[in-house]
Amino acid sequence: MELDNTIVLRPRFQKNVSMSMNEIIEHATKIKEEVKNDYRVKISDHHIFLFITLAKRKYYSPHLHLELEEKEDKTTHVKGLFGPDQTVWTFFMFLHFFIAGVFLVFMMIAYSHWTLKQSTTNDFVIMGLMVVFWFALYFQARVNRKKCQPQMHKLEELTNRILKDKI
Repeated sequence: MELDNTIVLRPRFQKNVSMSMNEIIEHATKIKEEVKNDYRVKISDHHIFLFITLAKRKYYSPHLHLELEEKEDKTTHVKGLFGPDQTVWTFFMFLHFFIAGVFLVFMMIAYSHWTLKQSTTNDFVIMGLMVVFWFALYFQARVNRKKCQPQMHKLEELTNRILKDKI
């Protein structure tokens, strides 16, 4: 999987597998016990979640969500989505909404000051800072994604092991 040249912060992939959904889930259940020291595997209906164990997890460690869709010919379409820990992602999104909110508030204040023929310098400075902070958040996310690439590849290897036809 090529991650360096994409702008996406949460990479995705799709595969078609010649196993049925039940076979994949059974295979994942068997592998779950084998890899419990390194990975945590959670199975819920037609979803499989792969996590790095707490002992090896960093704040930027990814998790992988696999969604299984069974086709009529008894093959399975697998959709994978890499993402950061849910707590980190929630905080990251909170910061984005906070920065956007501050930007919008100061944009409205700047408009009010402009219509009242008052100075708008401070308003535009704060709006500019919010844009700088937004770009800083984006580049920090890119740095974190680069740091977690080895773990993403390990999760991808585990996925390939789970989706491999018959042991």
